[in-house]
Amino acid sequence: MPVKLQNMKTKDELLKIFSLKLRTILSKLRIDFDALQEIRLRINCPLMINYGNREYFVSENASLVSNPSQGVLITKNEIKETMEYISNYSLYAFEEEIRQGFITINGGHRIGITGKTIIQDDAIKGMKHISYINVRLAHQVKGCADSVLPYLVNKDTKGIYHTLIISPPKCGKTTLLRDIIRQVSDGCSHIDGMNVGVVDERSEIGACYMGVPQNDLGIRTDILDCCPKAKGMMMLIRSMSPQVIAVDEIGGREDLEAIDHVISCGCKLVTTVHGSSLEDVKSKPILGELLEKKLFERYVVLNNIKQIGHLEAIYDSLGNRIYHQDY
Repeated sequence: MPVKLQNMKTKDELLKIFSLKLRTILSKLRIDFDALQEIRLRINCPLMINYGNREYFVSENASLVSNPSQGVLITKNEIKETMEYISNYSLYAFEEEIRQGFITINGGHRIGITGKTIIQDDAIKGMKHISYINVRLAHQVKGCADSVLPYLVNKDTKGIYHTLIISPPKCGKTTLLRDIIRQVSDGCSHIDGMNVGVVDERSEIGACYMGVPQNDLGIRTDILDCCPKAKGMMMLIRSMSPQVIAVDEIGGREDLEAIDHVISCGCKLVTTVHGSSLEDVKSKPILGELLEKKLFERYVVLNNIKQIGHLEAIYDSLGNRIYHQDY
């Protein structure tokens, strides 16, 4: 494994959230920190990481191994101590985030947590006996939208087209969306800067920490953090007069109704959806209805055949392919 420890400050901040034992082991990993994607802690299971889009177990001597029996075992105490560091010894202060199943920490890294949920009146009120932690590292890739953006800009109006990004999980759709937001907000050679409203339901786009986005979303961007998409879109229309609204992973009936309202108000929409192709999305019951209306003017399809975020094709509103990557 090559030794290439970049962004040491971010690495040091991240390691502080782990138990002392795990912190010591992880600090000795001889890896490129920029390629580290996830660190998973599961009680009574080996320490696991996702690195370079591959899964590894981490041994006591800080080696990456493929045999789970060689991985360092995560104990109840490691989980407890790690949660104490994550919450600064005050889980109560993060009660609202825990209810949603994740905590965002300084640097924009997202900590997914699961355990025993506390249910009251058919709603999740909290969580206890936390036994599983997934640390997803924030990696903003500035410039990843450079090759896509020219196809999304209307040269006559100098505005952006209603755009739907289609991608299977972990193929870069949120990363692409984030950079589109930044470039549209700041303005670039293809488009003048526009007011962008972002509904960040799971804190993945802006990765806000204490209300401050850890990712650069541009100088003309307003963010609603941890807000349901449908409600957030309506709130932004009423309060912030956005020219563009961006949300991640649409799919519910409420989302579609809100999208209709956004578009009818003259606001442009950029969003994403899980899918393997344009045809796949068309076959889905609710999303298929949206595509039949031809509300979207551009469809961007990603895959991970060559690399994460590989641009496969771009289609216009009629389904005509205007960009295609040959393999």
